Amino acid sequence: MDKPPVKMMDPTLAEMGSHLSDAMKILESGKLESEQGKERRKLSWKDIPGPLQGDGQDVVSILQLVQNLMHGDDDKQGHRMQYVGEQGHMALLGHSLAAYISVLERERLRKLTTRILSDTTLWLCRLFRYENGSAYYHEDDREGLVKVCRLAINTHYEDYATEGFTLLSSKHPVIYQSAACRPGLGQHLCSQLGLSMSSLCIVPCNTMFGSLHQMDVALLDKLIKDDSESGKLPLLLIANAGTPGAGHTDKLSRLKELCVQYNMWLHVEGVNLATLVLGQVSSTVTAATKCDSMTLTPGPWLGLPAVPAVTLYRHEDPALSLTAGLTSSQPVEKLRALPLWLSLQYLGHDGILQRIKHASQLSLQLLEHLKTLASIKTSVEDELNSPVVVFRFSQDNSAPSSGGSVEGYLAGERDILDALNRWLGEQLAQQVPLSGVDVVELEDEGTCVRFSPLMTAAALGTQENDVAALVEKLGEMIPVLSCTLCFRQDFKDEVLQQASLSYIEDQSWPGLGGVRYEPRTTDLDEDKRQHWVEKINSDLLKKLMELDTDLYFSDGPEFCEEKNCIFIGMATEDLDVAELVETIVSIGRDIEESGKLFENMMEVVRRGIQEAEQQLQKANEEKLMEEGVLRQIPLVGSVLNWFSPVQASVKGKTFNLAEGCLDSTEPVYSIKAQMNKEASLDSPKSVTKRFPGQKLFRRHGAGSDSVSDTSSVSQLEESFRETAPVQASDAEEAEVPKEHHVHIVEETALSDQRVPDGQETECVNTLR
Repeated sequence: MDKPPVKMMDPTLAEMGSHLSDAMKILESGKLESEQGKERRKLSWKDIPGPLQGDGQDVVSILQLVQNLMHGDDDKQGHRMQYVGEQGHMALLGHSLAAYISVLERERLRKLTTRILSDTTLWLCRLFRYENGSAYYHEDDREGLVKVCRLAINTHYEDYATEGFTLLSSKHPVIYQSAACRPGLGQHLCSQLGLSMSSLCIVPCNTMFGSLHQMDVALLDKLIKDDSESGKLPLLLIANAGTPGAGHTDKLSRLKELCVQYNMWLHVEGVNLATLVLGQVSSTVTAATKCDSMTLTPGPWLGLPAVPAVTLYRHEDPALSLTAGLTSSQPVEKLRALPLWLSLQYLGHDGILQRIKHASQLSLQLLEHLKTLASIKTSVEDELNSPVVVFRFSQDNSAPSSGGSVEGYLAGERDILDALNRWLGEQLAQQVPLSGVDVVELEDEGTCVRFSPLMTAAALGTQENDVAALVEKLGEMIPVLSCTLCFRQDFKDEVLQQASLSYIEDQSWPGLGGVRYEPRTTDLDEDKRQHWVEKINSDLLKKLMELDTDLYFSDGPEFCEEKNCIFIGMATEDLDVAELVETIVSIGRDIEESGKLFENMMEVVRRGIQEAEQQLQKANEEKLMEEGVLRQIPLVGSVLNWFSPVQASVKGKTFNLAEGCLDSTEPVYSIKAQMNKEASLDSPKSVTKRFPGQKLFRRHGAGSDSVSDTSSVSQLEESFRETAPVQASDAEEAEVPKEHHVHIVEETALSDQRVPDGQETECVNTLR
């Protein structure tokens, strides 16, 4: 029996898939453009759109343009797009295939889209345990809630399709939402449905007992009763299976009972819905399978880019679903599920399960390590199976007691702890980027650090070693946070003891605090004083930043109300707060005094220049009176000077910067002439070379500690002064041997002659 023929793939489709895969790899690698092309682009390419070319462009040129738009002019590795993996390529390929499939004939397109939609819906309903459900695929993850809310309106108001909003005025619909829902969700829903904001009711979370992020069921029951008695229609309830902030789940089973009691629609959303694919699921999350609708976001859960969100719902009337926009008769609309259809097949059931399980294990691993760290407080709903971990640094007795006390100082001052936790989250995200941690603001706890691997691990590729690195960095930062918290009060006390410093109270600054150097000058007006304070603190900040220290100095937060300040960052255990404050005061005082000296010198020089001009003018007048007017005429003066020269002495002047006046140059020239005369008469052996900084009557090195850094210029000048006589003496010694040799010969010849006693002195004098 012959085997059935194998059906080959459409060559056009295979070729298109190959080209698309190559194009995506090129765009990811960023290596399409040559070096010459990069240089040309830097010089000529702009963001200004140009005219459309008449002859068109090839594929390579278009891809190069796309690459330029994606990467821009920055070729740094840190700004490259992340690698999406093979499953991501399948999702991206689905968008191109959807455009290709849309050109098929209508009947074949209808069959293909129906198969894609039914397969994807069946797989998702079985994965997430949602029996007998339908699916709506949408790009905006809020659009599914808008559609199911419109479906609920059409269900409760039978004539809504014909009468419209006039029916709503008789019986006002009410939508209930937890206070822990994502911000702006209720407002977006009302704006899309054309409802007033009075239709939205925010239900507070538990305040007395239970989780601080769960909806208060008892209060919700009371609100529904009051609205029903006032003639309103309770329409829909939005619950959370994993709040956006802390990942907590509402009491879904109890909420479902209330919705059945009051004939309301129950919609559930949240990251914890992803755990429904696991074998062991908490009962609180399992209750979500009984709701009327739920919104899933498989893209971030599975690391799939550009795949749509999915809203699973149950409803018996297909006509109302079509009216609400949950279904469509257009085959092209059904192709939205194609990227997800391809990706789910590529991953398979085991691949999907492995990714969700891996993210849950990462959360459990981090939670176990956080329990061993002091001063770390966690906010986790289910410690055994929670995909979101929220933790926060808090004051603890384990903080070091070297100079400060945490107890009592920060009572009620939550802003300081929020600033420290914000710094902690930013540092962890920067130093361990693959962990995917971020900073979240919670209403009750304050600023916390959130680890949600279901939303980040698949895209970043987070592994167990990344969690270990996160815990290690956190262990290193806890002592820094504790010490900073302790030393804040000590720093404040030390600053307040200094008359020249002002303490800046800014609880949003993660560090020791802020100071401002206040100059002691009081005779300036307000504008000049502000300019003087700004200049001193600016120079002081520069000087502090140049110091060899681990402390961080800054001019403060971006939106700080105080100006001309210096803020000090985080502290370590070995910090000497008193020395730090004294250093700030000392440097500030030096800057202030040098500034005053400069201002005084400017004033002295200005007055000295005026006096010098007057003296020079007076000297010119005296010269004119002494020489006469005729000698000032060029030709006549030359003739007179030839016949009768003027014996006028030249009087040089020097300008003394210290006193701001003119001095005569005669003492300078007389001293210089005397020094030159002494230098020519002294023997080279009488020159004693001194080392720079060596004082009189001291050996070299004995007084080296007393030499200041400011004497470097004078030391250099002294070294030059010592070098010149030595060189001159060397030249003199070079001429000495010839003359000395002659004297030796003459003395030897005379010594051979015998001179009678008494004539030796006469002979020696004659020789001399």
